[in-house]
Amino acid sequence: MPRRDWEEGWEHYFTERPKTPSKVRRIRAVLRGHEFVFETDKSVFAKDCVDMGTKRLIEKAQLPDEGEVLDWGCGYGAIGIAIAATHPKLKVWMIDINERAVALAKRNAKLNNVKNVVVLKSDGFSALPKDLRFDAIITNPPIHAGKKVLTQLIRNAFEWLKAGGSFWFVARTQHGAKTLQRIAEETFGNSECADIHGGYRVIVAVKIEEEVSHSP
Repeated sequence: MPRRDWEEGWEHYFTERPKTPSKVRRIRAVLRGHEFVFETDKSVFAKDCVDMGTKRLIEKAQLPDEGEVLDWGCGYGAIGIAIAATHPKLKVWMIDINERAVALAKRNAKLNNVKNVVVLKSDGFSALPKDLRFDAIITNPPIHAGKKVLTQLIRNAFEWLKAGGSFWFVARTQHGAKTLQRIAEETFGNSECADIHGGYRVIVAVKIEEEVSHSP
């Protein structure tokens, strides 16, 4: 990718109110054996196609059949919509700070006739109900936001998961996937590389259920 294009994408896809003129287009993707149509736009991540890392994450994540799942940093909605469409008993929450991405995710849910989703504009986890906890959190995180932001994301994910809940993310090996896995290991007490393909690693960590103490 030319450097100028990379910088534009990096600058805007996690910006709250993008200023780049809108140019909506439609793309198609086969995810979990289903074909989806997505509207994308400038200043959202992977506007030309669902990227390989996102595809590997969607295909490899092992999610519960029922419960609450969070797609953190949902962009135009590929992850959350694919999960919701193939797990109709799940309630999938989708959040992003980018208001253009949020508007697209809402439209794409309707476009793909997916109704078991809630799409919110949110800075981090701030817009979510305070008492809500998730059975799984899944994300293709904004790597170029920096280590501090990503470390906080991992720590927040631990706090927002139910006991036994899983945190799934994908990152390029050359962009620090091993470092992020180490941070997940330190935070959760465990982590596993569930998939390596095309320079990407899909990582999972589980919030281990606390042991219940029994009085004598």
